[in-house]
Amino acid sequence: MDVVNFLLETGFWMATIRMATPLLFGTLGELICERAGVLNLGIEGIMAAGCMAGWTWVYLGGDLWTGILFAAFIGALFGLLHALFTVHLGLSQHVTGLGITMLASALSSFVFRMILPKATTPPKIIPFKPFAVPYLSDLPFVGQILFNQSALTYLAFLSVLAVGYVLYRTPVGLAVRMTGENPMAVEAQGLSVFTIRTGAVMTGSALMAVGGAFLTMSAFDAFYIGMVNGRGWICIALVVFSSWKPSKALLGCLLFAAFDAVQMRVQQQSGMAIPYQFYLMMPYVFSIIALIVMSRRAAYPKALLVPFRKGER
Repeated sequence: MDVVNFLLETGFWMATIRMATPLLFGTLGELICERAGVLNLGIEGIMAAGCMAGWTWVYLGGDLWTGILFAAFIGALFGLLHALFTVHLGLSQHVTGLGITMLASALSSFVFRMILPKATTPPKIIPFKPFAVPYLSDLPFVGQILFNQSALTYLAFLSVLAVGYVLYRTPVGLAVRMTGENPMAVEAQGLSVFTIRTGAVMTGSALMAVGGAFLTMSAFDAFYIGMVNGRGWICIALVVFSSWKPSKALLGCLLFAAFDAVQMRVQQQSGMAIPYQFYLMMPYVFSIIALIVMSRRAAYPKALLVPFRKGER
């Protein structure tokens, strides 16, 4: 097997970009939550809810883009629930997040069984098709890789720019970042820490759900239970890897997706000489190593996981 050859194939890099897309939405969503001082461990379940919501909308006759909006709305609702418990009531962010994950995952499975109680094969929908950007897609090598992707992939990359701009170039972003660093200073300026954190968690959760919707509405064309397959937990690790910066989040998502694409290609070409579980664990092992290296220098938000109580010093 010639590893160098397939690393130079456009198909390999196109697959890497596609596989990075749901991770990018989820990582950006988690990054926004944590920048405001709230750890959202509900991401795995929220992505599952996004999968189900987007697929259900289209399966029942809606169009693709309103399906994305519906998935984002469902994600925002779970974000609001998470914020009510953690921001307003000051309960454990770990316990609440895990509860959100179990609730959202179970509800997704329940709704699927309610809609299709006797289905043995998940019904298919018509997903987003790859869109070739005129002229740019004709560029040698990079044209097919970057400019012949799903509309949601383009949206994910634009989201990196949008989140980076809002966080570092607008008063709203400054308020979000300061809420994660020093909420007392935010309160002293007459701003509501509760409102800022709630808005950040809802916005981040909406992005997570869109990442889940990508799986059913672009990467695949059907919903099946367990399809998120741990991507939410990877997104949490990628936030640390990125040092809570959108640009580094893009790099981390592409790196993990490349590892995943490599293991799939190696698994196909090596036959059964080595158990397939070894290849499945490869991207996670590489990600853990990268996380250990990067996290030693990571400067986390100082108020992350710290409940805010108005008037306390």
